[in-house]
Amino acid sequence: MTSPKIEFDDVSCSFELKGEPFTAVNRLTLTVDDGEIVTLVGPSGCGKSTLMNMAAGLQDPTGGEVRVDGREVHGPGPDRGVIFQQYALFPWLTVRENIAFGLEVAKRPRAQIEETVQRCLRLVGLEAFADALPKTLSGGMKQRCAIARAYAMDPKVLLMDEPFGALDALTRVTLQDQLLDTWRQDARTIMFITHDVEEAVYLAHRVVVMAARPGRLFKVVPVDLPYPRTEAMRLSTQFLQIRNEVWDAVYHQH
Repeated sequence: MTSPKIEFDDVSCSFELKGEPFTAVNRLTLTVDDGEIVTLVGPSGCGKSTLMNMAAGLQDPTGGEVRVDGREVHGPGPDRGVIFQQYALFPWLTVRENIAFGLEVAKRPRAQIEETVQRCLRLVGLEAFADALPKTLSGGMKQRCAIARAYAMDPKVLLMDEPFGALDALTRVTLQDQLLDTWRQDARTIMFITHDVEEAVYLAHRVVVMAARPGRLFKVVPVDLPYPRTEAMRLSTQFLQIRNEVWDAVYHQH
């Protein structure tokens, strides 16, 4: 983790909400290093999703600058994969076809597409469901398919907005471990929004706590725990201390 991958430089974002001016993010400065996992937590309406949308190029800042690899962000790009809570799969395409979709749009060679799809299916453990339609999959499988589709484009940055928020607790923990397994293989830079404080601590090198109205940086909590993270680690004194520090910052803001 040496050079900055994502930079928010004195970034603000305001827009109209129900006819009134609303500042979603106010003069926020934050750097995410290459290969780092940063999780974002904070009360509802604190601008977490707006911040991520600016990094994705889906929302323009009204002040300051967002940069990825030193270049100012102007719109979406293949260097950034975005995964939302809603799976956004094409219901008429199989798992394999959903994963291949972006590669086909990019007109990659057929052999390369097939090889990439197979690798991504293996990565998320969906090889046995390659020819299934989304309606036959569980919520966890659908989200794994969405993650595989993002991986297929080989983005250097993954932007994840509550990707496990709608899943049951056991599936959620499984996908957290799977995400960390794939991260250890390819060391992508990950920005991950969650409302779950334990999830935020378990995944991250640093937890960014935001304050609401207007959205701004409240506290950055380093997670000095080694990878790979394990189930036993969740019960350790150090983990609970960090979790409590983040919890206190989120729910007792002064």
